[in-house]
Formats: sequence, C-alpha cells, structure tokens
Amino acid sequence: MTVRDAGEDTAGPFERGLAVLRAVAADPEPRLRRVDLTKSTGLARSTVDRITATWLHLGFLRAEGQDLVLAPRAMELGNAYLASCGLVEPLQPLVTRLADELDESVSLAVPDADGARLVAQSARRRALYLAFHVGGLLPDDRSAAGVVLAAAWTEDRYTAWRDRRTADPLDAGFPAVPALDTAATDREARFRARVTTAAARGWALDDQWVEPGLLALAVPVRDADGRAVAAVSVLSHAGRHTAASFPDTVLPRLREAVRDMEAALRGPHAAAEASVPTADELRSTKDELGMEFLETLARGVAVLKAFRFAPGGLTISAAAAASGLPRATARRALLVLREAGYAASDDRLFTLRPAVLDLGYSRLSSLTLADIAQPHLADLAAAVGESVSMAVLDGDRVRYVARVATTRITRIDIAIGTRFPAYATAMGRVLLAGLPAGRRAALLDATERRPLTGHTLVATADLVAAVDEVERAGWALVDQELQDGLRSLAVGVRDRSGAVVAAVNTALHVGRDEPAETVARLLPALREAVGRIEADLAVAFDQAQLVVQ
Repeated sequence: MTVRDAGEDTAGPFERGLAVLRAVAADPEPRLRRVDLTKSTGLARSTVDRITATWLHLGFLRAEGQDLVLAPRAMELGNAYLASCGLVEPLQPLVTRLADELDESVSLAVPDADGARLVAQSARRRALYLAFHVGGLLPDDRSAAGVVLAAAWTEDRYTAWRDRRTADPLDAGFPAVPALDTAATDREARFRARVTTAAARGWALDDQWVEPGLLALAVPVRDADGRAVAAVSVLSHAGRHTAASFPDTVLPRLREAVRDMEAALRGPHAAAEASVPTADELRSTKDELGMEFLETLARGVAVLKAFRFAPGGLTISAAAAASGLPRATARRALLVLREAGYAASDDRLFTLRPAVLDLGYSRLSSLTLADIAQPHLADLAAAVGESVSMAVLDGDRVRYVARVATTRITRIDIAIGTRFPAYATAMGRVLLAGLPAGRRAALLDATERRPLTGHTLVATADLVAAVDEVERAGWALVDQELQDGLRSLAVGVRDRSGAVVAAVNTALHVGRDEPAETVARLLPALREAVGRIEADLAVAFDQAQLVVQ
C-alpha cells in the first residue's frame, strides 16, 4: 500500500496520517518500526516520523522502545462509525438477549465494499468457540450474512466483487477467516446460487463455508424503507447441531429477534454530547510540540470523531460546528475521508463507511481487560519498583488476570489464574466494596472464612467495617492477613458505567516501610495507572461488551 507523498498541502497530512495508521493496523506483526512504515506506505522517512509523532501524542500509537504498537485509543475512530451508523446502540442489547436465549454466539454484520463487516456480537465462551471480532471483514460468498445482504446487488456490484476475487482468489485479504487452499473455478456460480436460495427463503445457512465445523444462520434486518441494512447471524459448531436441524432450532427465535430489531430501528435515538478537541487546544499543542505535531492531521481526526455524536451523518456546517473548526477546514477533512474510502456523501450529507474499522478497530477489538491493563501495569511496576497485579472477582475469591513482577531477593511468586480468598486480600476488599450492598452482604455471609495468619479478619462485623471503609476511601490496604510478611495496597478499576470490574494492587514485604509510608509512596502512582487503564477501557468498550477473560 502506497500513498502520494506530495508537498505539505492542507489535506495531505490527514490523508497520509490515515494511511500510516491503517498500515500499522493491517500489518501481521503487532510491533513495527518507522522504517517498516516507510516501506509499506512509500512515504519519506521524515514524513513518517512526523505522522507517528502526532499519532503518539494523540495516544493512537504507543512506543515500546523503538517499536510502534497500536493503542486502544485508536478505537475512537471505529467508535465514531459504530455510533454514527445508528445500528449498534439500539441493536446490541437485542443481540445479547438472543445469544443468552439460544446459548449460541450471535453477530451483526453490515454490507461493506469488500465484504460483510461485523459491527456487534455476543460470543459464547466455550473450550471451542468462534473467534470472530467486531470490525472483522468476511467474504460475501463465504458468510451467511454476506449472502443475505447480496440479495440487493446489481450487476455492477457483482462485477466489483468478481474483480476483487480475481485479485485475491484465496481470500488472503480477509484475516478474519482462514484463507482458501485453492481457487475455485465455479465460485461466482455457487455464490449466485446461494444468493438466489437465500432470497427465496429469507435466510441463509453457512454450512461450513468458512471452515470445517462452523454453522451460521443469517436473516436480514431491514429499515423502515425495506432495505437490508444489516444481517444478524446465529453461529454454532457442528458438534452441537447439524445443518439439517440448525434452522429448525434457531430460526423461529431468530425471526422474532429480527422483528424486535426492526422495531428498535424505527424508535428515537438520542445523540451523545460532543466532546472533541477545540481549535485552540490543537494550536496550543502545536505551539508546545513544534514541527513534530501535524495540526492538520489532528484536525482531520477531530472531524472524524465528530461523527460519534451525529447518528445519520454530518453536513459540512454541522461537522465544523461539532469539531470547532472553520468550515473550510472541516470540508477538506470530509473530502479526504471520502476520497480515501472512509466516508460517502450525497449532495450535502456525509456518512462514515464501515471501512473506518480498518483504522485499528478490527485489530484491537479482540483485546481483553487484561490485555489493555498490561502495558500500564508494566509502567507502574517500573515507576514504583514493586510487583503489580490485576484481579477480578470470581465467586468469593479474586482471580489474577494480569501481573508484572519485579526482580528482588524476596519475591512474591503468583501466576496468572491464581485465586485467593477475597476477604483476606486488598484487591478482594476493593472488589467487594464495589458490589451493591445486598450482594456484598450475601457474598460475605456465604464465604467460609478462617484465619490465614494471626492478622486475618474473619468476624463478620470486622469485615463489614473494613469493606465499608474501603468503599469510603476508594482504596484498600491489607497487612499480613493473607500471608505473614506480605502487605498489599489496591485500587478499583471502573468501567464506563462506574461499576468496579477489577482491582489493581502493589504487593511488597512489610519490612520496607510502615503502612502509612506505603500508602503515601504508592497510592498516587497506583491511582494514576488505574486512571489510564480506565481511560483505555472507556474507549475499547464504548460500543462493545467488556471481556474479562
């Protein structure tokens, strides 16, 4: 993929910045160096340096030594599309409900220029499960969703599909699915036959088209004008159903869910309140960072993010107002998005296209809470010189999901997956304090408690008082209650709704300082790291379900 490396015209930095971000997202290697980007984009090294410096400042990339890594904040661009398309907010709850009722994975896909694009899902996590992710692109002819959405295709659309398949006969350009072993000579004929059958039935069955064992049944979701704007699919494995029994099992409930979805699309939807950088803030950053900061790129990003607050799209004037930029600047950014394939327009209205999800979202949407926390835990461990961990509540115990250990003579050896009693740990008390009062009391009552050391609190009244104090303070210090000589300080991690979903701690030997000194030395850094984790979680799970595992 190469882009033109023209002079510093007003649109050029934004266009080239998008190309660099997409190159990072598309590369099979998770870490890249700037020299790799000069090769993949065809841009000059000096241009790549300025673009990556701007992306680093905006938080869309993260530097790990000389390597560049996509950061969760890059998902802000995909979130802008997912919010503006007007489908995810009303339909995600119904997707989740259907998955719960059927105990199967359910996904929602929309038509894209190159395939069927996943925009929402609720996955069943089993030993054998389907590893599709939001933002993933599926070949039209190899997915049930793509087949039902192709019922409205014109011959021009088939011609475009044929040209792409000729250029990529093995589907190597679809990382969401396994590539084909050989190119099929009758591929178009089979595709058309599948579309004809699906149009007559009103649904399509993917009987192991993507890979052996995968079954998927899709039904189109139509808007008020009768257009198929999405397809909802129920996915399972041949070990649970047969191709013959699967439709009878899921189709009645799937059709009911689709009727509910179509009704939801006709209902009112409130737009979120806008919050994007102002022109003055961008100029201030430019003054601070100088030539390394491409203000035009940052302005273009502000325009793209403004779609987050405008379901249905933006006019040029509305984009200018939402981004706080001059009308001419907003217009140039919108034209770049259109020319690069990330937006479409009619006479006056611009709308984002699903391809925006290629700007990092499809790569990052598989991240779990632990994945997002890990680099921040590493930074925290380096800053305080102590081992740090993250845990979630698992029944009446805490379960470690991420950890960075420091090298000391006296080491605390804990592995991912380790479980400890919640009542005797700092992270456990933070997690208990985050529960509703009734659930907290019930959990403490049901917990079998015993003294693990001479310091362990086991009496109900003592534990209730300790947890209540944690709720008031916002942090917990547990001194030698789990193990003699071990002290732990913990802070809760909250999701977008304010619910405590995890806890982060630092653990150390009691001989290093007094309890009050431990709090004074470690709590500010701990809170700062948790704040960064929460900021990334808010972006990563803005339009998706939080994944803890």
